[in-house]
Amino acid sequence: MDTISNMIIQIKNAGNVGHDRVWIPYSKFKHSVADVLKREKFIKDVAAESKKGKKMLVVDLLFGDTRLSTGRQTPKIKGVQRISKPSRRIYKRASDIRAVKSGYGALILSTSKGIMSGREAKRASLGGEALFTIW
Repeated sequence: MDTISNMIIQIKNAGNVGHDRVWIPYSKFKHSVADVLKREKFIKDVAAESKKGKKMLVVDLLFGDTRLSTGRQTPKIKGVQRISKPSRRIYKRASDIRAVKSGYGALILSTSKGIMSGREAKRASLGGEALFTIW
């Protein structure tokens, strides 16, 4: 199972159906990915909580101002694309990092200094494993 793919799809799907928050099984790696998404303003907040004896990651979602025809607000996360998979790892140098969706999206990387967005990694001149793009 690809836990990062499951996490980002759960967040995207929860936003699409209008949920305010989503509970995801906890890991330090997922928590650091969620922290980067919070810094990039794709999610409102992230916290670790215990639910029914299991540690869970609670992600509060962000929504836009406009309303859909169904009466719900538009979710901040419109799409995600997994780049590096367990079967095929994709690495990028700092010079290869480009803007996602003309700057409206973000590339999430796993670098030697931890999980970072593409903007942060380019600023720090770090490359790493390209996990996914989000817009």
